[in-house]
Amino acid sequence: MEILGLPEEEYLYPGFGSCPGCGSFLALRHTLKALGRKTILVIPAGCTAATTGLFPKSPFKIPMFETAFETTASLASGIIAALKIKNKEDIVVVGWAGDGGTSDIGIQALSGVAERGENLLYICYDNEAYMNTGIQCSGTTPFGAITKTTPIRGKKQYKKDMPSIMAAHQIPYVATACSSYPHDLFQKISKARKKKGTRYIHILCPCPPGWQFDMDKTVEIGKLAVRSGIWILYEIENGLFKLTGESCNVVDPSKRISVKEYIKFQGRFRHLTEKQIETLRKLIDNRWRDLPS
Repeated sequence: MEILGLPEEEYLYPGFGSCPGCGSFLALRHTLKALGRKTILVIPAGCTAATTGLFPKSPFKIPMFETAFETTASLASGIIAALKIKNKEDIVVVGWAGDGGTSDIGIQALSGVAERGENLLYICYDNEAYMNTGIQCSGTTPFGAITKTTPIRGKKQYKKDMPSIMAAHQIPYVATACSSYPHDLFQKISKARKKKGTRYIHILCPCPPGWQFDMDKTVEIGKLAVRSGIWILYEIENGLFKLTGESCNVVDPSKRISVKEYIKFQGRFRHLTEKQIETLRKLIDNRWRDLPS
């Protein structure tokens, strides 16, 4: 039997220590279903590393290596080389890293892997701050969001566009996803798994404590992000751009919900002025305008 059209088999044992309502572990669960058993995970410091238990215990049913913040891609490169020597190239090596470990601390090694075209599937679970270490601002923290390092008026800079940065490396596959849309995520992971070369998937993962919303609203918040147009679901396959899922329904701005509808449940935006909200709205319009045709 399949649940909601997804495989029933789980690759995580119960008992890991994530926060209630964690969007990242929801994404991880569905990602592993798409990857299957012939997978090796490389996980740097971050929420996933901190909540999967202390050595020698692990909730993963597949091999997993934990590493330093900046070395996800470089450690994965070594594993890929070892598998090649052993003629075990049917095993997919996956980097699973947060936004801080991807857009900031880990971007140098990731860029190097992409330039070399190594056979790595790299996945960023983006909860838009350094949540594990106390909710500090990261490169992908959105404009206006309150964090422990932007505590009063929120972040002044705009969110770093990591998918576009990776697409600029001309790799075979780049995609965005959201933990609130498991079928879209599952399909993209399944497609990326079968490809060769460097592949990159960026998953928006709402975080109840970091974004300051009730833990039972995780899925709803993710859907509001997509329906407002602030997060766009798409894939770039061999250079060809295509909208996917719910984002196909909000190309027309009149079909999108308002920015206020998206931010109203999130305490990290409670301080925003009308001028700042208008800035967010313009950012959305500009982002959609600049999408490849």
